[in-house]
Amino acid sequence: MRKIIDIDFGSSRYEQLVELRYKVLLEPLGLKFLDSHRDKEINYLHIGCIENLDDKLIGGMMLIPLDDTTIRMMQVAVDSKCQGEGVGRNLVTYAENRVKKIGYKKIVMHAMLTVVGFYEKLGYIQEGEIFEERGITFAKMVKQL
Repeated sequence: MRKIIDIDFGSSRYEQLVELRYKVLLEPLGLKFLDSHRDKEINYLHIGCIENLDDKLIGGMMLIPLDDTTIRMMQVAVDSKCQGEGVGRNLVTYAENRVKKIGYKKIVMHAMLTVVGFYEKLGYIQEGEIFEERGITFAKMVKQL
């Protein structure tokens, strides 16, 4: 059984989420996690998915408010052993419902090209030109809630 949860900044779960994001998203690209960015994360919404059997964090993401109606989804990460099992889809669905309840009307993100199809299946639309940032190619994706 798996459960999607909100994660408090600075908690032990948050530390697990930082580690998961690093392992899944940054390390394979040869990038380092910059602790200097952590202070900004206190105002972000952190969401995780735990495996109830062993209480292990197997997925997570951050949501960053851009203005009163738009929020940015970032660093969606699912443990490689659990990819393809619906964890990412469940995290995104939970996040959409969560932010809609608190008044957001739109989610935006910069999706790596390898996951654009995944987000399109969930109703996200590619907007604008494909772009490169720090050697990684992205597409801007948007979904109206």
